[in-house]
Amino acid sequence: MKALAALKILLIVTSHEQLGTTQERTGFWLEELAAPYQEFSVAGAQVDIASPRGGKAPADPRSVKDPSEVSRAFLADPKAVKKLEHTLVLEEVKEPYDAYFVVGGHGVMWDLAVHTPLQRLLASAYERGAVVAAVCHGPAALVGVKGSDGRPLVAGKRVAGFSNEEEVAVKLDKVVPFALETRLRELGGRYERGPMWGSFAVRDGRLVTGQNPASSVAVAREVLAALKEQ
Repeated sequence: MKALAALKILLIVTSHEQLGTTQERTGFWLEELAAPYQEFSVAGAQVDIASPRGGKAPADPRSVKDPSEVSRAFLADPKAVKKLEHTLVLEEVKEPYDAYFVVGGHGVMWDLAVHTPLQRLLASAYERGAVVAAVCHGPAALVGVKGSDGRPLVAGKRVAGFSNEEEVAVKLDKVVPFALETRLRELGGRYERGPMWGSFAVRDGRLVTGQNPASSVAVAREVLAALKEQ
C-alpha cells in the first residue's frame, strides 16, 4: 500500500451549464467537490480537478447561494480555487491516478453521462486496480462504462445515486434526460438508498458511490478506506 501522502486522486466535474431546455443554470454541486477535496487533502493526497472542456468549471448557482461550511472553506483556499478555475481537460489526462471521484450536480446528466473519453478513462482505471467513485448525480458518468467482460461496470455491484424520489422532490424528474436510479437498476446495478437527503454511501470493492450531497464526506472516506486496503 502507498502512503496516503503518495496517493494521487482526480476529482471530475461537469462542464455543462444549462438545465435541459429550461433557461436555468446548472453545473456541479459545490459541496460535492469541496467535501472530498478537503478529506483527500487532509489525508495528504495530491488532488487534481478535471472536466470535459477544461478551464473554469461551472458550479450550480443553488449550491453557491447558501454554501456549507466545507464549501466556504474551499472557496477561501486560493490553491483549491485555482485548480477549479483551471481544470484539466479530461481527454488529455494521461497520468494514472490512484482514485477517480466523479462529483455530482445535474450537469453530469448531460455531458459526463455520454462522455466517451471519460468512459474509457474510468474503464481502464478500474481494470488496472484504481478506485472509482461518484456521488449524487455523479454515478450517471458510470452508465456507459463497461468492464473488461463487456458488461456494464455497475452490473452485479452495490451502487447508490440520486434517488427517483429525490429527483421528484426537486421537481426535475421531467427535465433530466433519464432517471438515474432507474438506469442503474436497468444496467444490473444492485441499487441501494437511504432516507431522502440523508448521508448514504456504499462500497463494493473498488467501486464507491453515494446518494446525495450529504453523502459526499462518507463517499470520500470510503475511498480512503479502499485505498488503505490496497
